Amino acid sequence: MIRRKFNLLLAAFALTSAAGVRAAGFDIEGKFQRIVPNQPTETPQGIIEVVDIFGYRCPSCFSFLTVMERFQKGLADDVQIRHMPVIFRESWEAPARAFYTAKLLGVLDEVHRPIFEALHVDKRAMNSKDAWRKLFTEHGVSESDFDNTFDSFAVESMLRKSKVMQRRYGVTETPTVIVNGKYRVLAGMAGSYEGMIQITEGLIALERRSLKSAG
Repeated sequence: MIRRKFNLLLAAFALTSAAGVRAAGFDIEGKFQRIVPNQPTETPQGIIEVVDIFGYRCPSCFSFLTVMERFQKGLADDVQIRHMPVIFRESWEAPARAFYTAKLLGVLDEVHRPIFEALHVDKRAMNSKDAWRKLFTEHGVSESDFDNTFDSFAVESMLRKSKVMQRRYGVTETPTVIVNGKYRVLAGMAGSYEGMIQITEGLIALERRSLKSAG
């Protein structure tokens, strides 16, 4: 009896998965990785979370930026995106600190792309706190607000959490997209940056149908 119920559950999941893939209009089988165990999300119940995992010093992430921006503009009401910088080496920590500084100061939308461009277009070294302060003041942040935030306990806490989630998500490369704490999407498996978005949309459709069935 128990085995029969288990088989029925597997069959139901398979039907849900197939329907979700069809809804997206393409086949995502074998093009993403499952996260085991599933990780908690930061979105309200019924809202699908998409996490953009990146590093400001990562050239591939800069290439992916425009694709991600376009995807973000067209999000449905039941999807929320969250950006999370990772730290693969020491030189990645200051840019991650800058990200959380911008988030706390409410200027992330104003400085997210400029930080990428400062590093990859303008080739600014950005190797000191002074350099980061200058970039922020160029976008309307006062020196005192920057100084009070950049080395703050709140930023330190966010950096620690980012490092923990980097491990829990199993992130080994960037860019990576995490869908609802369950799925990991990589460029190599998707075939292209546009492919990453297609796979992400397929997984969103899968999660949407799963949430509907559960409700």
